[in-house]
Amino acid sequence: MENMETTKQVTVVGISGSLRVGSYTTMAMVVALKGAEQEGAKTHLINLNDYDLKFCDGGDEEPTGDVLKLQKLVGSARGIILGTPEYHGSYSGVLKNAMDLMGFDEFEGKMVGLLGVSGGMMGGFNAMNELRTVGRTLHSWVIPSQVAIPNAASVFDKSGNITDEKIQGRLMKLGQQVASFSKLHLASHDTAFLKAWEEAPVNPGGD
Repeated sequence: MENMETTKQVTVVGISGSLRVGSYTTMAMVVALKGAEQEGAKTHLINLNDYDLKFCDGGDEEPTGDVLKLQKLVGSARGIILGTPEYHGSYSGVLKNAMDLMGFDEFEGKMVGLLGVSGGMMGGFNAMNELRTVGRTLHSWVIPSQVAIPNAASVFDKSGNITDEKIQGRLMKLGQQVASFSKLHLASHDTAFLKAWEEAPVNPGGD
């Protein structure tokens, strides 16, 4: 009989690290979250444009307002998808600040998926490499697969729909994997999780 914990609905949040109106990163995140929903997860899009976040100053005062709201929302999720445009070879400052305002309570032991967007050919690879390091530092499980979207302006139409079916499929798969691994990690026995993890793709961003 399937372990009851593996069938429990999980929550997957997607954090879009772009404040731009008509953001391709946010458009891509919407698709990835649809993939998580197909896997049975409850999802929530976190658009940092909707949050009034202070700059992290390293202080230890109690969080309030939108900082506390962000911490609670991410802390209650089992899976997290981080999306970012690539700015000067790295991930966005707004995403960096949001993550600096969180920590182990929000990320440790969670499944994390990555997607990167760029206007050029690199597709956010450098940004995702840095986010992968941050995820490991926070003791999260950063899944091997990731989605890089180069030449973003040619991938989306004016309505925000993806015109590249291959990229759309990879985004959906990303969300599905984050949700699936999150459910497996809830299982009381780790065998299924470890087996699935070992069989996951080993080439980040590969086809």
